[in-house]
Amino acid sequence: MLIEGLYSISSFQNTENSLEATVALNKNHEVFQGHFPNNPVFPGVCMMQMIKELLEQAVQKPLQLSSCSNIKFMAIINPEKNPKLRVQLQWTKEENTFKAKCVIAFDETVALKMSAVYTPKAA
Repeated sequence: MLIEGLYSISSFQNTENSLEATVALNKNHEVFQGHFPNNPVFPGVCMMQMIKELLEQAVQKPLQLSSCSNIKFMAIINPEKNPKLRVQLQWTKEENTFKAKCVIAFDETVALKMSAVYTPKAA
């Protein structure tokens, strides 16, 4: 985990080309003290990193983000109000790349939709 203690995985269901995970945000993490004081917001870049880490766990390979398209931040995630997130990720493997589509939601609200391409991390 790049940012230790930012979130924990409550459930992780992995099938051949998809996963569904529930994550719990640590509302007391220092990231939220600076982003933003008295009005914490889960940073978009942290959401993107979390997606990469979940995909790495599913495919059991270290990955790097190669390209991203169609990123839509649709709702603000306040860890004090919405500490539990549902992450749905589907991917296809083509040669040496993983093409992924992801949705992050809380309750019935979609917070992020993203399409991305990942490649194995060079040693």
